[in-house]
Amino acid sequence: MSRIAKQPVVVPKGVEVRVEGQHVAVKGPKGALELDVHESVEVRLEEGAVRVAPRNGAWALAGTMRSLINNMVLGVSQGFEKKLELVGVGYRAQAQGRKLNLSLGFSHPVEIEVPEGISVETPSQTEIVVKGIDKQQVGQVAAQIRALRPPEPYKGKGVRYANEQIIRKEAKKK
Repeated sequence: MSRIAKQPVVVPKGVEVRVEGQHVAVKGPKGALELDVHESVEVRLEEGAVRVAPRNGAWALAGTMRSLINNMVLGVSQGFEKKLELVGVGYRAQAQGRKLNLSLGFSHPVEIEVPEGISVETPSQTEIVVKGIDKQQVGQVAAQIRALRPPEPYKGKGVRYANEQIIRKEAKKK
């Protein structure tokens, strides 16, 4: 039985939540998000909190829907961000409007089109910050950037998440 589904989602000031049947809409200072809740889950809005309950014993699904609604509330109020680091000689990143130009040791520069609703910043040439209100979309864009040159285990070169620990391998001995 899911314990997370039993906790209410507290709605902070400045955030408006509308529940219309199985459709949940959340609007806040950073933007608006919508979600269609599974039919096995019931959603109620009660004085400043959203409660989720299973209809026919689907506690795991209720916990998932509660987490998705909580992420929507956090996204429109605070937003989400993922930080990436470039490790390697000559590895550089530069944000230009809706594009991210990367130099990752290939024979050609890599250019990524940033989707709508996501912003990419480069505080330095070796740092990338992906920001947005949709947690899933922020994580997806960060994962796509990392997948271009994942960190390799011998020297640790590549694109990694900030504070990611890379387990290093020992080189072959003669």
